[in-house]
Amino acid sequence: MPIQNTTNGMLLNLPAPAKLNLFLHILGRRPDGYHNLQSAFTLIDLADRIDIECLAKPQVERSGDIIGNPDLDLCVRAAKRLQENTGCSLGARIR
Repeated sequence: MPIQNTTNGMLLNLPAPAKLNLFLHILGRRPDGYHNLQSAFTLIDLADRIDIECLAKPQVERSGDIIGNPDLDLCVRAAKRLQENTGCSLGARIR
């Protein structure tokens, strides 16, 4: 896992492997608003790269190829949920 020091802290550069869905069935909605799924997929030899930089402030920032509202981006939502569930006061810059 490539880790670099930056002026703000640590930077992780990680692969985000691609997959091919062979099928995906929505089985129903759960009480929490998510859906139960049945799926089969296979990994393929393609991947994006994701940079995650630790920030001393609690803000989550997103840059790069963004379509629409960055606050609705899955990476931003996951980082904010991680903050909420761990009580972490650090933030992240995600690219």
